[in-house]
Amino acid sequence: MTIPPAFSAISSPCPRVPFSLARASHGCPRTPRAVTVWCSSGTGHGPPSGNLKDTLSGMVDSQVEELLSREENRGLLDGLDRASRRVEKAKRELAEIERQEAEAKQMRSYIEHLESRASEIVESQKDILEARAMVEEAERFLSSSMERSSGDEGSTAEEAGEVDKEKERLESVKAASVSAVIGTLAGLPISLTHVTSTSQLVLPLAIAFVSCALFGVTFRYTVRRDLDNFQLKSGTFAAFAFVRGLGALGVGPPLELNPESFLSHAVDGVTYVSESLLVFAFAAVGLDFCFKTGLISTFPLRTD
Repeated sequence: MTIPPAFSAISSPCPRVPFSLARASHGCPRTPRAVTVWCSSGTGHGPPSGNLKDTLSGMVDSQVEELLSREENRGLLDGLDRASRRVEKAKRELAEIERQEAEAKQMRSYIEHLESRASEIVESQKDILEARAMVEEAERFLSSSMERSSGDEGSTAEEAGEVDKEKERLESVKAASVSAVIGTLAGLPISLTHVTSTSQLVLPLAIAFVSCALFGVTFRYTVRRDLDNFQLKSGTFAAFAFVRGLGALGVGPPLELNPESFLSHAVDGVTYVSESLLVFAFAAVGLDFCFKTGLISTFPLRTD
């Protein structure tokens, strides 16, 4: 066994363990190289353990470098390099394929979501069409019902109109009668002052009766249900009084262009208007009392 020169002169009580390193190459014979390994003991003899590790590491590195530097091993190294590059390329392609598969999966899920939404939209459109058909049918039914009800209401309104017209005429006759009686009685003392015999009362009483009857009908249609409106009621009988008083003034002696004639006609006009105001005021008070007590209905009649 061949001992390396580095360790040939070193002795130690520990036994030496020899082993051989053989180098093999393609087509080359093995050349054994003997290495003596010293054991480590606590006596301090032999090389230190750290130096042994360094020695072995250096020897292995040198052997590896020698193996790698040979021409016959360069092909293997090139193949290993190419194989590693192919592996890296395959890894990148695999990652790309996985990424594409993930994108395709997401696209399929998105398409399925769109298809489900499309089916929901189609169902919603069907519901809308059905609801629209129901609304149109309800509108047709409502229009036909309104036409029938309007026809029925028209006939009922015509019948009620006839009844209301008859009642309105009756209430107007009642108002005219009450106003004529009260106004004639109120004007009787005034008429007695202008006549000298009983036969002369016929014409002024007849004029008062007719005037008050017309006033009763007009008063009812003018005041209507506004019974608390004093201005409206007083204006109505004052208008009748002025018309009747000035009309009576016109049948008297003609007006002359002198102060005495003007004064005489002014006094007569005030007298006639005052007498008419008194007559129609009594008639208006009587009608107002009858309206408020319900003896005569106001215009228009209450349908309830």
